[in-house]
Amino acid sequence: MARTTHDDSTTPAHPRLHVALELSLNTWKLALTTSRAGKARIRDVKARDFPGFLTEIQDAKKRLGLAEDIRVVTCYEAGRDGFWIHRFLEAHGIENVVIDPASIEVNRRSRRPKTDRLDAQKLVQLLARHHDGEDVLRVVRVPSVEAEDERRLPRRLRTLKRRRVQATNRIQAALFQHGVDVSPRKLCFNKRRILQEVRKARQWDGTPLPPDLLDDVRMFVDQCDLITRQIKKLEKRQREVLREARREAPEATPAQRKAATLSRLRGVGDVGAYVLATEFFGWRTFNNRKEVGALAGLTGTPHQSGGPGREQGISKAGNPRVRTLMVELSWLWLRFQPESKTTRWFHDHVGKAGSRGKRKAIVAVARKLLVELWHFVEHGVVPEGAVLMDDIERANAQAAA
Repeated sequence: MARTTHDDSTTPAHPRLHVALELSLNTWKLALTTSRAGKARIRDVKARDFPGFLTEIQDAKKRLGLAEDIRVVTCYEAGRDGFWIHRFLEAHGIENVVIDPASIEVNRRSRRPKTDRLDAQKLVQLLARHHDGEDVLRVVRVPSVEAEDERRLPRRLRTLKRRRVQATNRIQAALFQHGVDVSPRKLCFNKRRILQEVRKARQWDGTPLPPDLLDDVRMFVDQCDLITRQIKKLEKRQREVLREARREAPEATPAQRKAATLSRLRGVGDVGAYVLATEFFGWRTFNNRKEVGALAGLTGTPHQSGGPGREQGISKAGNPRVRTLMVELSWLWLRFQPESKTTRWFHDHVGKAGSRGKRKAIVAVARKLLVELWHFVEHGVVPEGAVLMDDIERANAQAAA
């Protein structure tokens, strides 16, 4: 029979005040209790009213007859508010955890009551069980302010590239409505060249394009040109940061140094290295390969309930940016690292399979490669059969000599 462990703080000598925060735009709903089975006291506080929040904590201590130095533990769900509330609570000596909303157990009935009050009561009960040692919640690891700010550069680049694709698609769609095929991608986002091509374009009967259509195209071209210049500026900044990290500059952060280390591998460019370092390896710690794969959402999800089991595919429960990037890097790895152990495994496993089999196998390559990159950046273990950029540069120098 399984043994149930209990935290010492559940004894009367070590009581706790549990507080769950249900956040909204205008109001924070607080659920306060001292036990997992007791009825929670619900209070409303104006959003971001710090003095009011601390006052409610003090009132709860007096009403429940608790000592001033009692241990206060709080929690709230990760979401739009980010981690500044966690930092505020920690700064005031309050022990806080940020909860993954997907890990909260819910009633499986198709119709169930759901209000902020009920959610707060449920959350504070789960918080008490969590501190009693039960595995009922998944706690989100909170990055430092510096690590959180470092992630903005690659995320901003990704957002701008998506917006540029949207602008070019709108140009193509507007021209296609009049039978004109001028691809902005083929014109390399050259503003003057695109406008020249559009002015020379004619409709099916040889007449010029309508003036309002030309105005729309000019507007989208201006947007595309602005976004392209912003992308080039951010990419230049990213290259400069990595260049300084490769020179082991003292002002380089741990994430920047790890990005420079990852870029030493052939097939891992500056963009991929920077994303992996800022989102994954720069501020997180992993104990084993299972944690690495799980955080990227690249682990399997088996299903078996009385009958034959089946595999539902990867969980996709982790960081979507890293997961998408690793699939892209895996295709590049097969191209630029043909002698590596992972590449040989892919070819041996796939053989003459079609495109569907290759797409399924590339996910396994992504998981294997991510673990190898973790060993490389944390333990200095070069992936078996992989080639470093240092070796290529050294070979080129010898050949030139």
